[in-house]
Amino acid sequence: MVRRSRSGKSSNGCLVFALLVGAVLYFGINIGNVFWRTYQFQDAMNTEARFAARNGNEIIIAHLRAQADSLGLPEGAKKIQIRRKPNQIWIWCDYIETVELPWMVKDISFEPHVERVF
Repeated sequence: MVRRSRSGKSSNGCLVFALLVGAVLYFGINIGNVFWRTYQFQDAMNTEARFAARNGNEIIIAHLRAQADSLGLPEGAKKIQIRRKPNQIWIWCDYIETVELPWMVKDISFEPHVERVF
């Protein structure tokens, strides 16, 4: 039987890789959360546009402001604008989200909008 000697050394490469993956996940969750909330707000706009033939502008704005508030979006997201034609509606707003990373603070501009014919 042949025995190979092991000196007991470990590789630090795996540890560095694990720390790197952990850091990317930790900070990626912050950025991903911002985009996920914007996606949810865009979906709420689509839903309101779908029922725009039955709902007035005030009701649509109230629903979207409540959604923006429940998602924790900045105040700019509550400045919703609506334009109508007889069988068409446009809903939009624009706002800036701030993402804090350890080496910088990044402002990301979002402009969710919907155009629907009914």
